[in-house]
Amino acid sequence: MDKETEKQLKKKLEAEKKRLTKDLEFFAKKNPKVKWDWRTIFPYFSGRASDKDESAEEIEIYGNLLPVEHSVETQLRDVERALKKLKNGKYGKCEKCKKDIEIKRLKAVPEARLCIACGKKNNNRRR
Repeated sequence: MDKETEKQLKKKLEAEKKRLTKDLEFFAKKNPKVKWDWRTIFPYFSGRASDKDESAEEIEIYGNLLPVEHSVETQLRDVERALKKLKNGKYGKCEKCKKDIEIKRLKAVPEARLCIACGKKNNNRRR
């Protein structure tokens, strides 16, 4: 991979890291004890525990945010791993077959961990 392409991909990864972190900070807090773990903040509205409708809504919102947190957290982890690989000179190699990941794929999904062939074998488009 040429240096200019690498530079563009790094810039794209850094922008994605910033966006994902900002998204998570909107409704979750980073867990200081576990790397790449975030905790969804339980939404409190008025604080009136007697208001059953409000309590039910808080629980529903919290329950809806949990899978969002997991998804964004996973994306952020993959982006941070890709940035680390860039720094260590290991970026762009398939984690399964060790061959180069296609530049076209990296431009579409810079945090990709597998080449297209290995990704299809694993039945997982993004890794």
